[in-house]
Amino acid sequence: MNLLPTELERLTVFLAAEFARRNLREGIPLSHPEAVAYLTDEVMLAARRGADYPDVRDGAGRLLRADQVEPGVAEMVRVVMVDAPFAEGTKLVAVFDPIPGTEGALVPGEVFVGAEPVELFGGVERVRVSVLNTGDRDVQVRSQTHFFEVNPALDFDRRAAWGRTLDVPAGGGVRFEPGIPVEVALVPVAGDRVVFGFAGLVDGPLDAPGALEDAERRAAEQGFLGVRGGPGAPVGAGRQGDA
Repeated sequence: MNLLPTELERLTVFLAAEFARRNLREGIPLSHPEAVAYLTDEVMLAARRGADYPDVRDGAGRLLRADQVEPGVAEMVRVVMVDAPFAEGTKLVAVFDPIPGTEGALVPGEVFVGAEPVELFGGVERVRVSVLNTGDRDVQVRSQTHFFEVNPALDFDRRAAWGRTLDVPAGGGVRFEPGIPVEVALVPVAGDRVVFGFAGLVDGPLDAPGALEDAERRAAEQGFLGVRGGPGAPVGAGRQGDA
């Protein structure tokens, strides 16, 4: 039996749909993959049986109820899109909100935004440094990065950046384009102030005696710009104050 990739995919959908049907017979609520497989298989079966497009699309919206799927699944399955085999050829069937949800149900991943603004890093001391990318391509620095250890081609006062990260929300970052100075605000690393990884210049407590000097020595040996004793000179000294 020689099967094309699309036929193998069809068998996979069928097996998952049969698994879902077994769960439905046993009264077991369907998971997200099971519900999608069941709906997909029923759409393809109806089209293969000879039903017309509107009947296939509308019928798919009456196959499952919210109480037949696990909590949150109805809200997760917002659209099911199937390339269905109609007699006149393959057509894309788009079924929107195929499982009627429960009023007020919790939506997985839903974000509730508070009415009051949230202050980031409230009351901490900020330092601003001017950064110049001397390389030939963009460099992006993320929120969690110990700024002292960023790309060696970024030229700035690294001593001023010791023990600090970007003053941006978690997951954010700043992009530095070649040859364009960018001024950024930095905030202190909080918690135990222990740093591992990044460029490997610290790998320990930031506030340990001699930690800064040891890191500067290693950075200079590795050609980092903006460190004492290293190549080049920082383009701008850090200054303290509110960002």
